[in-house]
Amino acid sequence: MSSPELVVQALYGSHHGWLNAWLRARLGNAADAADLAQDTFLRLLQRTERLELKAPRAFLRTIARGLVIDHWRREEIERAYLETIAHLPEGEVPDAESRALVLELLESIARMLEGLKPKVRQAFLLAQCEGLTHKQIAEQLGVSVRSVERYVADALYHCYVLRYEN
Repeated sequence: MSSPELVVQALYGSHHGWLNAWLRARLGNAADAADLAQDTFLRLLQRTERLELKAPRAFLRTIARGLVIDHWRREEIERAYLETIAHLPEGEVPDAESRALVLELLESIARMLEGLKPKVRQAFLLAQCEGLTHKQIAEQLGVSVRSVERYVADALYHCYVLRYEN
């Protein structure tokens, strides 16, 4: 076993119980807490830099906090999607496989838009999802048409860069 694996193994042995309890207190769900505790240690195994931890619990908590935020975002997206399809006629409700694919796509889009400033994100969504013109968006946001053009261009560039970095 290599050195990083030994470090993670030692961290797991020393801090898994504490991390699991910390996550359970935040999530109120033992199964989700156990999953995210495992995911936290998996993230450590996937790291390429050397692990030299002076404050292992703070480090683990930082990783786990990000995973909790991702978990809550996924739950919020899933809840909104399920509420939306609940109003569809029975014959138009997507099957389980299609729902899973749509949820995966929605999560991916949410992650891409996450790093945008609120007005940039809003302008982009109004243009792409609502089909509003730049002039209509400018009126709705109370900014100039030029600002909307810049917001949409910034959002497109942001999404392009993220798409090709991963």
